[in-house]
Amino acid sequence: MKNLDYNYLCAIIGNLAGIPVRTYKNDKQVFYHSLVILPKDPITPYLSDILSITDHVGYFITPYFNYYGIVNCPPYKLVIGPSRQGTMNDQDIKELAFKCDVPSDEVNEFAAGMKSIVAMPLDSILQILCTMNYVMNDEKLSLEKIKIYDAEQQKLKEIIESDRANQNFNSDIAIIQSAQAVHNTITLEQMLVNIVRKGDTAALREWIANAPAVRAGILATEQMRQLKNTFIVTTTLISRAAIRGGMDVEDALTLSDAYIQKCELLNNVGQIANLQYHMVLDYTERVEKLRLGKSPSKLVIEISNYVQHHLSEPVDIEALANAMFLSRTRLSVKFKEETGMTLTDFVLKEKTDEAKRLLRYTDKTLTAISAYLGFSSQSHFSRAFRKYADCSPLEYRKKYNS
Repeated sequence: MKNLDYNYLCAIIGNLAGIPVRTYKNDKQVFYHSLVILPKDPITPYLSDILSITDHVGYFITPYFNYYGIVNCPPYKLVIGPSRQGTMNDQDIKELAFKCDVPSDEVNEFAAGMKSIVAMPLDSILQILCTMNYVMNDEKLSLEKIKIYDAEQQKLKEIIESDRANQNFNSDIAIIQSAQAVHNTITLEQMLVNIVRKGDTAALREWIANAPAVRAGILATEQMRQLKNTFIVTTTLISRAAIRGGMDVEDALTLSDAYIQKCELLNNVGQIANLQYHMVLDYTERVEKLRLGKSPSKLVIEISNYVQHHLSEPVDIEALANAMFLSRTRLSVKFKEETGMTLTDFVLKEKTDEAKRLLRYTDKTLTAISAYLGFSSQSHFSRAFRKYADCSPLEYRKKYNS
């Protein structure tokens, strides 16, 4: 349609959906419309991947399970998103803000904007894309013909280098697939559930490497449906095991929903196998970070959960004590008795571990990282990092980026 007003189409779709929409011409943005205020566009970290999609209609899923849809009608591209099934948690929003270089004094505004974006099932986004495509390309598409472009599945190397999956996802698929039969027998099921509940990543990797080649029970007559049903059952078991291991219930169930929704989008055996391994490892690593010692008390696990949800805030033991309904003195004494470390040491150690990941896998400046992690200054960040990592932030980055 030669006289099509793409900007008008964007505005109409954006108003109806309540989701940001953009127009690109020759890969340069010429129009942006959003009903919510966002200091920075959350598409920024994924823009090159999204614009590289050349099909008339495609969609892209980020590591946070947000999705973007794109319709191509050269030289124009219309991109809608982000949306997702539910609301992002605060820590993920802050991490996304960090990746988008949102100034620290605008992070709260960014978070409020992200939470105001209409949550919408992916199928609804796909219906919008099909409508836009019909208007732009005079082409009728069904949902099953739309191709997925997934950051984690298309770029496995980056997943390997992420904080939650330092493992080779391109290893023998047969070995990975053997983990898909985890619910085939009570013995195997209980073994894996116990590994996740304890947060024992070393035992998980050993189990995967030596997992017996067993057949899963029949959950569907069609192979792909069988794989997906197995994934759903496994995710349900693993999420409950993680909750028993101390993971926050809302976090565990939200993550479970996101993984299941993601699995439903895949139509490749290898991708589903990779995703399932990543899912089990993800839950196990999250539980591992929460558990201090072999048999941590409920209080220690609650403290660990609190800290993981507040990594990007300044150390505030008083606020932590209030959240635990204890005095600061009483909380500090109980934590030190059980773990052998002070609360401040624990919080700074967790911040240092997060800083290591950011130094190793991002190109963010020390100033940006220190601000994101809630340090009062870069010098404060550097002193704390050296104390818990035995080297300076620059030395650590140089060591792993050389």
